[in-house]
Amino acid sequence: MGSLVYLIPVSIVLGVAALLVFFWSFRNGQYEDLDGASERILCDEDKPIADKPVMDKSRDKNVTGK
Repeated sequence: MGSLVYLIPVSIVLGVAALLVFFWSFRNGQYEDLDGASERILCDEDKPIADKPVMDKSRDKNVTGK
């Protein structure tokens, strides 16, 4: 019973801190663009990988290949 004297105020302080962090993030625009990330992944703007020189182990010289 004595531990509730400490646990209840600690839980209230943590709850108020979480609420303050939520309001701070809401005020700073963290929740404005919820669909942007899901739409950005659909845009294919990747550049093709250029052929890199690889070591030909049979001849011990650099060749361009896949």
